[in-house]
Order: sequence, then C-alpha cells, then structure tokens
Amino acid sequence: MADFAKERDWDQFHSPRNLLLAMVGEVGELSEIFQWKGEVPRGLPGWEARETEHLGEGLADVLLYLVRLPDMCGVDLGKAALRKIGLDAIKHPIGKRHDTSSKKFARRSGDDDVGGGAGRDDKDGVAREGDKL
Repeated sequence: MADFAKERDWDQFHSPRNLLLAMVGEVGELSEIFQWKGEVPRGLPGWEARETEHLGEGLADVLLYLVRLPDMCGVDLGKAALRKIGLDAIKHPIGKRHDTSSKKFARRSGDDDVGGGAGRDDKDGVAREGDKL
C-alpha cells in the first residue's frame, strides 16, 4: 500500500485523520449494503453474484485503509493484533461462561447513568479505568 500510494503521490493526502475518516466512510457504505436486508445468514444465501462482488469491493476498501492507517501512524498492526489477542485471552479464558443474552444489555441501559453517558466521569466526560459502563 505504501508503494501504491507513493507512486500516485497520495502521501500528501494520507494523514492519519484523513485515512481514518475515509475508512469510516467505507464502513458506512458497507452498512448501506446490509441496511434493509434484515438478519443475514452466514454465506449470504440468496444474494446475487453482483451483490456479493459489491460487498467484496467494500470490504477490500476498508481493509486497504486499515492497512495504510497503522503504517502512517508507525504502528505494527500485526504485533498490535497479536498483543490484543493475548490480552483478550486473559480477559476471556476458555471455559468461562459469558452472559450472551440481550438481558445483560437491557440491565446496563437501566443502570444509574446520571449525566455524561455510561462510563464517563461527570466532570469532564472522559472514561476512566474502573468506571461503570
């Protein structure tokens, strides 16, 4: 991606902010593909070839921005992903039962959330470690 962008003199446009906003825009386009389809089963049965191809192009756009962004930020995405998997393995050990029902989220939305939104300090709106979500 770095070579591709350099050959086209795109580095001038590829600030971290611009890349992030472009990626968010592409995710929005992906959302539009699914917007009126309801719940879509794995494998996309019933989708036409052109719809699946369009989805693939949108996913590729997101992936390409996702590859370019950490490069422009000096982040090794492979190392970051492996580190995150390790942290998630500690947080979610094998065999630990997780509440996957929607009741969990209904309980959370009914929690005492006075000002500032869930998980935020009322004074400055910043989430802090240990804040209730």
